[in-house]
Amino acid sequence: MRIVNPTFGQSPAGAETLKSGAVDWAKDPILLFSNSKPNARELLEGLKGRFAGIRSTDGIDFVWKPSASQPASAEQIDGAARRYKAALLALGD
Repeated sequence: MRIVNPTFGQSPAGAETLKSGAVDWAKDPILLFSNSKPNARELLEGLKGRFAGIRSTDGIDFVWKPSASQPASAEQIDGAARRYKAALLALGD
């Protein structure tokens, strides 16, 4: 998984391990990542509900930061990159 921060751009080439191939939204594991702001979780739950119309939701998981004012931990980011083919981030408010 390539993690892109639009504020800073992409990490340098070779800094991450990329899984080959496009995301198969019908079956690949997907992470729904909340920034812990109000309504972010509700937005992601709605998205998971929409996915339920086209696939099993067994491979769709939630992660959230402990606080909206703190960055995601290195463990959360590294774990997401290892376990999931795609991650969707909700920025609620």
